[in-house]
Amino acid sequence: MEQQEASEDVVMTRIGQALMLLHGGDREEARNRFGVIWAEIGEHGEPLHRCTLAHYMADAQDDAGDELAWDLRALSAADALGRERRQTSLAVRAFYPSLHLNLAADYLKLHRPDAARIHLERAHTALDALDEDAYGNGIRTALLRLERQLEGA
Repeated sequence: MEQQEASEDVVMTRIGQALMLLHGGDREEARNRFGVIWAEIGEHGEPLHRCTLAHYMADAQDDAGDELAWDLRALSAADALGRERRQTSLAVRAFYPSLHLNLAADYLKLHRPDAARIHLERAHTALDALDEDAYGNGIRTALLRLERQLEGA
């Protein structure tokens, strides 16, 4: 059990290292490292790893269609995580506002406003899982900003 936990920590550490590259502006290297990790864990790897990795891999994409594909993988992994835990815990539920916000933004970029509205609604429905902290308020602010953009679309 301890060895499995240690290996899981290694995966999350590697994802975090690639994320630092992404935030530092090296999108290509971050994308490459995310890709290596994805090749190792695959479509059937641990759902938390898949969700986290796909969520950040989406941010590293240059093409809106590729970004959408990765955000859909992240949502699918979050759903699998909830099923795996036989419940949707508060920690898992807290993923959904951000995941749906990202999908709404993807669909807006792809000129699919109806799909964007569906995910904005889902993001709003999931907001009760977020605390009134910097993260939760950031998601709420981003939702409002995207709604205003969508009104102009």
